[in-house]
Amino acid sequence: MQKDHIRNIAIIAHVDHGKTTLLDGMLNQSGTFRKNQLIVERVMDSMDLERERGITITAKNTALWYGDVKINVVDTPGHADFGGEVERSLNLVDGAILLVDASEGPLPQTRFVVKKALAKHLPIIVVINKIDRSDSRIAEVINEVYDLFIDLDATEAQIEFPILYTNAKTGVAHRKPEDASADLQLLFDTIISHVPAPQADDDAVPQLLVTNLDYDPYVGQIALGRLTNGILEMNASYSLCGEEKVTPGVKFSALYTFEGLRRLPVDRVESGDIIAIAGVDNVVIGDTISSLEQPVPLPRIYIDEPTVSMNFYVNNGPMAGTEGKYLTSRHLKDRLEKETLRNVALKVKLFARNDTFEVCGRGELQMAILIETMRREGYEFMVSKPQVITKEEKGQVLEPIERLFADIPEEFIGIITEAISKRKGRMTNLINKGSGHTKLEFIIPSRGLIGFRNHFLTDTKGAGVMNTIFEGYGPWFGKIPQRANGTLVADRAGRVTPYACLAMEDRGELLVEIGTEVYTGMIIGERNKPGDLNVNIIKEKHLTNMRSSTSDATVSLRPPRRLSLDQFIEFIAEDELIEVTPQSIRLRKMELDKSKRHSKLKD
Repeated sequence: MQKDHIRNIAIIAHVDHGKTTLLDGMLNQSGTFRKNQLIVERVMDSMDLERERGITITAKNTALWYGDVKINVVDTPGHADFGGEVERSLNLVDGAILLVDASEGPLPQTRFVVKKALAKHLPIIVVINKIDRSDSRIAEVINEVYDLFIDLDATEAQIEFPILYTNAKTGVAHRKPEDASADLQLLFDTIISHVPAPQADDDAVPQLLVTNLDYDPYVGQIALGRLTNGILEMNASYSLCGEEKVTPGVKFSALYTFEGLRRLPVDRVESGDIIAIAGVDNVVIGDTISSLEQPVPLPRIYIDEPTVSMNFYVNNGPMAGTEGKYLTSRHLKDRLEKETLRNVALKVKLFARNDTFEVCGRGELQMAILIETMRREGYEFMVSKPQVITKEEKGQVLEPIERLFADIPEEFIGIITEAISKRKGRMTNLINKGSGHTKLEFIIPSRGLIGFRNHFLTDTKGAGVMNTIFEGYGPWFGKIPQRANGTLVADRAGRVTPYACLAMEDRGELLVEIGTEVYTGMIIGERNKPGDLNVNIIKEKHLTNMRSSTSDATVSLRPPRRLSLDQFIEFIAEDELIEVTPQSIRLRKMELDKSKRHSKLKD
């Protein structure tokens, strides 16, 4: 049975190519909002972190009506670190809109999301966005899109994609860039004609594959997914098909379809639609809701394995418990397990020690988002330096490899190539079109990228852009040099003083401000030489018979270097930790006692 009144699509693109802005226009022009309704920009970016960083972190779905057709739209993340969200979202849909910037063209993350869509055999509508840019190069970008599809072994049917030209900010779509159309009607028409209606049978055994989880304080946990076959009704009993067992007698406390940005309570849902259910205990992503008498589970969702791990510790520092709300190992364990229920790309492993958890994910950005989210929720904990996850085949250790894409000014080619080669990177491609910028492509072990982004921005004076995607596994590359300089470590507790900071001017660069409370073993700066240096950063100038203690009060000091959480993660070494609290982010040595640190070095 073909459900002609339903279309299910996903919007896929590289980071910052305009997915969420285009969806704003589609929602507005479909009549989803009232004319006098106050709507914020990028309405689908509901998380604070998404708005602050300008990226989509979690996949979200909405529904809009175009005439008599209901269009379910899934807004997906554009960063490969959130690839688990993309892979799950593509299980919901029958087609995809690929958004490409009219100037930047297909970028590494574009390759990643297109590869996933082609693997699902989804028909794709290519939309060239931001055609109003002064540096747009539409013809070249279209050729690059065709090259990308061919490079990814797309079938002839998949390469026969329609091309539209849009300006998402003004909400217009053209068949040709110079057309006079003034709205997105062409985009809606193309979705209806090019994306197939879902094939579903209302009379078959019900099958709902759970692809996402949400939480509502009134109804509890909510499971979202696409009803592949059958009908679901309130007050009826069903079975929950888990990975290991089938639980009969499941009933719903609420049943929802989507309308605009809200969930609409209903008593009955038909197959082919994207829906949500509440009231099912212990449901996880990949489970199937099916009939009570003859349950038929759908194939579970499997995604790429994690490549990076970080250890999460209960905070045991001198300031532990002074700033956070949730401090104990039980709090930390419950929160991390809750995260794995919503994000199948994350895995948590327990150690013999009750205060340590290994969290495995797809990249440093995904880890940074998790840490920042927990910090804002009131959690206090410590994290280690990211480590790559290796595997062993036929007695050989294999490590994850990334494909690195760099777009840099010509004068920095030498310094970047040298820096990447030191980290075991190998150049595979160089494109110079005479525009002053050069595109470089490298194969590099994931270990070599940890802590590299800051060096890259420094070496290119902020003018370079780099992106990475997971390439596969290869033999262990050997030792890779990391941070060259040591750190300045506080040797006693107290408050940072201007007098002590002045003495550090020729020792390195401080990371803390005057007046900051420090403790023994806390890292307060980066040394300008290899090796760590224990310093007295709380020393004050005392009164003498020659001058007063405040005679140098007006001395000018270099401002400390301010690091974001992402930069802290890149900065730390293997024997260091980041202490994360709702109010502060501090660096510290794993071993706070300096004499014990020295004895370990001798060993």
